Amino acid sequence: MDSLLPRERTDPAPGAVHLSGWLTLDQQRELVEACRGWAAGPVPMRAARMPNGSQMSVKTVCLGWHWQPYRYTRTADDAGGGQVADFPEWLAEMGRDAVTAAYGAPDRYAPDAALINFYDDAASMGMHQDKDERSPAPVVSLSIGDSCVFRFGNTETRNKPWTDLELESGDLFVFGGASRFAYHGVLKTHPGTADPALGLKGRLNITLRETGLA
Repeated sequence: MDSLLPRERTDPAPGAVHLSGWLTLDQQRELVEACRGWAAGPVPMRAARMPNGSQMSVKTVCLGWHWQPYRYTRTADDAGGGQVADFPEWLAEMGRDAVTAAYGAPDRYAPDAALINFYDDAASMGMHQDKDERSPAPVVSLSIGDSCVFRFGNTETRNKPWTDLELESGDLFVFGGASRFAYHGVLKTHPGTADPALGLKGRLNITLRETGLA
């Protein structure tokens, strides 16, 4: 895909918004460096283990609240028991800017958790719902690095109807409202498509959530 060609906003479903190139290259580089710091913190980036014993192909590190299938905790009970890193206010502000950009009006969005997923060349993410939060507030998703094929489905089933989107580095995807609990997943990444200026091999996906937990 020719990155010099402008890519328009798309709305694949009610409440779901894709804004291409929302993050500047400098913002992306800053997020890459921040993610490296979080991944090297007291709670290491790890591949979460599912209840059936299988291991996810993506590696994850969390902020604010630690997520493991399928619950949030303040300590990383499945990754050494350390205290999860704080959720920084500057990232919350970025989340509010993202929701405003998607929906066209200021929002009281107050994210308090981030899941940072790293995809290597072989990683993918099966169709799933983000439903461990008690708040119905939107989920904000930021893509950095290699592009991917992202499948956004419906709220009832993992099957059709769905829409396949190409998410590129710097893209923003927000889903809330009628699409808040839509099934979604990453079919594959396109290795080697990241801008060399990022200094990143692979794909980072940063999702911001408002948990509604005390």
